Amino acid sequence: MAALQPIRLILGDDEFLAERAAAEYVKAVRAEMPEHDPAPAVNRVSGADLTTGALAGLTSPTLFGGAVVAVVETGQDVDKDTAAAVLAYAAQPAPGIYLAVCHNGGNKGKALSEGLKKLDVETVRVSKIKRQPDRVAFVRGELRDAGASPRSASAEIADTIIQAVGSDLRELASACAQLVADTDGKITQESVAQYYSGRAEVSGFAVADATIAGDAGEALGTLRWAMQVGVDPVPIADALAMAVRNLSRVAAERGGAAQLAGQLGMAPWQIEKARKQSRNWTADALAEAMRVCARLNGEVKGGADDRGWALEHAVLEITRLSASGRSGRV
Repeated sequence: MAALQPIRLILGDDEFLAERAAAEYVKAVRAEMPEHDPAPAVNRVSGADLTTGALAGLTSPTLFGGAVVAVVETGQDVDKDTAAAVLAYAAQPAPGIYLAVCHNGGNKGKALSEGLKKLDVETVRVSKIKRQPDRVAFVRGELRDAGASPRSASAEIADTIIQAVGSDLRELASACAQLVADTDGKITQESVAQYYSGRAEVSGFAVADATIAGDAGEALGTLRWAMQVGVDPVPIADALAMAVRNLSRVAAERGGAAQLAGQLGMAPWQIEKARKQSRNWTADALAEAMRVCARLNGEVKGGADDRGWALEHAVLEITRLSASGRSGRV
C-alpha cells in the first residue's frame, strides 16, 4: 500500500463528492496512525476565511501530540497572498500534518490549483457526473459498498433507483444505503418502486417508456399524474427526447451491445432495451418523432403558454408514430 501523501488536492465541482473525498482523507489519516497515538485533530476552514495566520495555526502540531488534518473547503475563494502561502507550505510540508485543499476547478483561484498540480501533489477528481452511464456506475458502486447482493447492484436496479430518486448524488447515495438496510441487500426493481411509492411511476422515464411503446393511455395517465404532483415539464421532455434519440442511434448501428457501448456512450443494457423498442418503429417515424421532440423542447422552455398541453400533444403524436411503425422495421 502506498504511503499516505501529506497534501491532497480535491479538484472538481461536485460538492457532495468533494465532501466525501475530504472525509475519506481524514479516515485514511486515522487509519495510518499507530494504535495508541491520540486521535488526529481535524480542522476545517472555508477558503474565504483562510488567512496566512490561520494557515499557520492549521498546520501546527497540537499540544497533545498526534497528527493534524487541515481541510480547506472552497479553495477557489482563497485570496492571492494566502494562496501563495499555501503553495509555499505544500512545497515543504511539516511531518505529521496533513492538508486537503478542495477546489472547484474553475478559473477563480486557479493559481492555487495549478500551483498544487505543479508540485505533483496527490489529486482526487470530483467533477459532476453528467452522463447517464457514469451515474449508473456510481449507484452500482454505492449499492456494492453498502452490502447489496451482486444481483441487486445490477445496472437495471441502478437505473430504476435513478428514475425514482433523481440525479442528485447525495440523494442517490442516501437512497442506496437506506434500500440496502431495509431489504437486507436484496433489492428488486419492484421493491424500489414500492419503496418510493409513486416517484418511479411519475418520472419522465416512465412517461417516455410508455410513449415509445405506443401506449397512449398509460403515457397520458402517467404524465397527468406527474404534472399533478408537481414534476417539472422540462425533465419529462428531456426524457422523451433521450428515448427517441437512443432509438435512432441504436437503429443505425450493427454489432453487439458490449461492442457498441463505448462507441455510443450507452450502457449495454440500454442498447438492448432500445433495440427491443425500435422494433415498433420505422426510420421515417423516428425522424418525425425527433422533430416533435425538438419542437417540444422549445415549448416547455418558454415557447408555449400551456406547457402541460404541449407535453400531452407531443405524447399523443409520438405514440401514434410508434403505432404506425409496427408494420415495418427500422
